[in-house]
Parts: sequence; C-alpha cells; structure tokens
Amino acid sequence: MTFDEMKARIAEGQGFIAALDQSGGSTPKALKGYGVDDTAWSTEDEMFGLIHEMRQRIIEAPSFGNGKVIGAILFEKTMEGVSGGKPVPARLKERGIVPFLKVDKGLEDERDGAQLMKPNPGLEAMCHRAKELGVFGTKMRSVIKSANPVGIKEAVHQQFAEGARILSSGLVPMLEPEYDITADDRAEGEKILLDAIEEGLDALPEGQQVMLKLSIPKEAGLYSGLTKHPKVLRVVALSGGYSTDEACRELAKNPGMIASFSRGLLQDLRATQSDEEFDRTLSGAIDQIHAASVA
Repeated sequence: MTFDEMKARIAEGQGFIAALDQSGGSTPKALKGYGVDDTAWSTEDEMFGLIHEMRQRIIEAPSFGNGKVIGAILFEKTMEGVSGGKPVPARLKERGIVPFLKVDKGLEDERDGAQLMKPNPGLEAMCHRAKELGVFGTKMRSVIKSANPVGIKEAVHQQFAEGARILSSGLVPMLEPEYDITADDRAEGEKILLDAIEEGLDALPEGQQVMLKLSIPKEAGLYSGLTKHPKVLRVVALSGGYSTDEACRELAKNPGMIASFSRGLLQDLRATQSDEEFDRTLSGAIDQIHAASVA
C-alpha cells in the first residue's frame, strides 16, 4: 500500500485498529494475561522475545487478515522485527493492515490532574526510521485523571505540539489524551477535553490532519462532531480497562468512533492454545469489536 492508499484505508475502512504496542512497563502484564509467567524470562531481551512471539502469532493468524482489522499500532521493537519472513510493517501491509508506531517515552508524574508525556528529543529520528519501514502514522499517550482545566489543556497542548513534529516528519499522528474511565468527574472533564481538542484543531494549519484516540465518553455521542471534523482523519476509542463486552457495548453507543483496543482484543488469548483454538478465539474478538466499530 502507498501512503495515499493507507490514508484512504484508515479514513474509509469499515473496521478497527489493533493495539499491539505494549512497551517495557506493560509487557509483563500482557504476557501474564497470555499465560506466560515472569519466571519464563531472565532478561529484558528474553521478555521482548516472548511478547514478539505472541504478536507474530496474532499477525499471522488467518482471522487477523480477514479485512476487519484495518490498522495495527506497534511497539518500536516490534516494528524492527520480522513476521512471516518480512519486516513487520511490510507484512501488515501485505495483509491489508496499516502500520502505526507508538512513539511516546512514557508518562511524567501527575500534575494538575494529568500525566503528561516525558520529553522525547529523539522523536524525529524515530519517525524517520518508521517512514523508512513504510509506517503510516504514530501514536502517543498522556493520561487525564481529573476535571482540572489546567492539566487537561496542558496535556492537549503537548499532544498537538508533538503532533506538529510528527507531521513535519511526513507521518500522521494519533493523539491520545486518555481520560481515566474510573475518574468520578469524567463527564465534566471530557467536556473540557473536547473544548481543548477543538481549540487545537482550529490552530492546525489548513490541509493537515491528525487522528484522535480517546476514551469512550461517559456521555454517548459527545465526540460526534470530531468524527466529522475536516482536520480529523479518524477518531478511535481505547478500551481503557473495560472488558471486551463492556468496551464494545459502550463503543456501539458512539457512531463514527472505531475501536483501537489492546486488552479488549487480547484478553482471551493464551500461549497454551492450539493454533486452531487461538485463531478461533481471536476471530471471535475481532468479529465482536468490528461489529461495535461499524454499528
């Protein structure tokens, strides 16, 4: 797929984006959920080798290439890896799946009710390498924990500022100011978040587009205007700790948003499953998430 073909696939595709981007901090939890205990590795390289085996198994599963998964977000080590005898981004595109790269370097400590992203001086170099490998876009996450306008606006401002660096590198940024779904004041805070995002979009130069990855809103349909905004390529939803059933039920209330789930996609996969059982389980999750995304 060319860049323009990937852009059209993301803008118009009837499907969802898989999140396969667990990094160093979240990898042990992801492996444990997959049934691989932390006694199975003794070094970080061995740990990343095991998570790469899991991701290869997902990428190569027949159901993963059935057209319902239109994109996949990768961790940097996964992007640099091989699946099906080819570099992972090339293999994904061969299967009709647009590759994205997680580019943030983790979170700062909470301040003003939000956790901003850590500084990322090597962002342009990461983007250059990703573009060399045929990646279409990036994803970066910050977290909002309360309806504090100062923290929310600062998080969104940082997302758009980093997004400008990514756009200048020739990739499409997926901005992810996640709102903690356990926050008591989420309904109020998400309205502040929406206003801040709209301000950021208004300031974006004409002709540029970003993607948005947001928590499924407390108020159904809150982000419907964003899904139609000319400077937004696509609005995707994170599962945010919901189970697959919960995430799909909530997502289906928000037409125009599509899924970009991690836990919601992977929660029932196990290392001990046969290839047939693994694919059957993955296929069931894909079908369920796809249905909620196109509802």
